[in-house]
Amino acid sequence: MKRTIVDASNLELLDKLVSIKRVSKTVKGGRNFRFAALVVVGDKNGHVGAGLGKAAEIPEAIRKAKEDAIKNIIELPLDENGSVPHDYVGKFGSSSVLLKRSPEGTGIIAGGPARNVLEMAGFKNIRTKSLGSNNKQNVVLATINGLSQLKTPEQVAALRGISVDQL
Repeated sequence: MKRTIVDASNLELLDKLVSIKRVSKTVKGGRNFRFAALVVVGDKNGHVGAGLGKAAEIPEAIRKAKEDAIKNIIELPLDENGSVPHDYVGKFGSSSVLLKRSPEGTGIIAGGPARNVLEMAGFKNIRTKSLGSNNKQNVVLATINGLSQLKTPEQVAALRGISVDQL
């Protein structure tokens, strides 16, 4: 799984909070509560990343998650319809997300966590199905994994050593 991480310094990034969890650790004096935030960032033009941040305060957890997401931005191929170049199943842990190519006018048909990733990436027409675990963090990471594995027709033709017309 080779992912090219992009320099995010010249991108105008938007962020979307996917989830906040309160997690506790039981210690001698009682429970310590902390917060874990999952954030997706993207420029709605083929760049997207996800990050997890943990802290004692919610705003601090969100800030850390956003910084983590910016470090993990990847570049995606969008076709002329604003869809994926081909169907693919992204996997992470026990979550799988089926990404299906769609014609113009379909819109984004996706569940909550996968929808956040696809909206931030800039897809306009795509169908998805979340398979396996519905854990939000794993669904987001499975979606990003699937998107990072996509190849344009030009890349496939170059790998096979033929022209795009022969493909």
